[in-house]
Amino acid sequence: MPHVNALPEVPRWARNAAMAAALTNVPSALWRLAIAVGIPVGLARSEYEAMGAPGWGSLALLGLSVASEVLAFLTLGLVRSWGEIWPRWIPYLRGRRVPVLAATTAAGFGAFATSLYGVLFVYTTFHAEMEGSAWGTWLMNVLYAPLLLWGPLLAAVTVHYYRRRTTTEPAPA
Repeated sequence: MPHVNALPEVPRWARNAAMAAALTNVPSALWRLAIAVGIPVGLARSEYEAMGAPGWGSLALLGLSVASEVLAFLTLGLVRSWGEIWPRWIPYLRGRRVPVLAATTAAGFGAFATSLYGVLFVYTTFHAEMEGSAWGTWLMNVLYAPLLLWGPLLAAVTVHYYRRRTTTEPAPA
């Protein structure tokens, strides 16, 4: 059953890819929140101290988690009505069409940035000198691995959004 806000011309694969992209951040955000409140995740005490968690560093971990979730959630705008017409709760823009170039430029930059982040994550994983248990390192890698999909999923949905919004139907004969 399609979502209330779903657009009928958006294929299931695009809706699923957008939802998957929005959810790629959840595991790593939960891992950061666990650190922020002092839940053991297999890291050495020195790692918690280096992050300032629990403590003031927890605010940075919380901020990063919330910011990444908000940015990932925006992917849904590429397959929902609020990605084509500004919602009524946004002053000055409400009811106007979302400019295709602005949306695709922002999403394209996001796809590039998150893909680059994924590559850097893999590189850092193999070269990091974090102190912790073997299970802690394994847990971190498993919870961050979905982020490798964020960029490619966002790119696919962005291309679909651009094509859907810029392709015109042929005029009836």
